[in-house]
Amino acid sequence: MRQRTIVCPIIQNNGEYLLCKMADDRGVFPGQWALSGGGMEPGETMEQALLREIAEELGDKLEISQIAPWHFRDDTRIKTYADGTQEEIYMIYLMFDCVSANRDITLNEEFQAVAWVRPEKLGEYDLNVATRQTFIDKGLL
Repeated sequence: MRQRTIVCPIIQNNGEYLLCKMADDRGVFPGQWALSGGGMEPGETMEQALLREIAEELGDKLEISQIAPWHFRDDTRIKTYADGTQEEIYMIYLMFDCVSANRDITLNEEFQAVAWVRPEKLGEYDLNVATRQTFIDKGLL
């Protein structure tokens, strides 16, 4: 089983949190709402990886004005790739509270939609189990 260290931004802007709807045909939680993020690459610091993942997944116009380490956890997940193959991965999650100065997002192929959501509305979304647990740990669900 492969191990990955995942950086995960919990992005907030004007009291609303950014959720991303995963593509239906790939990822760890196809078709569900999630936080953005991804794996660290060799030689990267945590912050470098976080900013790279944000730029890759949400575009280079989203301006992150604050970053603060918040929490970490681990679990094992099955990842589905675009070609339909699957892989079991042990994941270590490094989660960061982030504030964005704007909402300028350009999606990549991993997501089919985004939403900025007030905390009291988070429960109305089909959140994947990891994202749901994150918002529970933050006291928002």
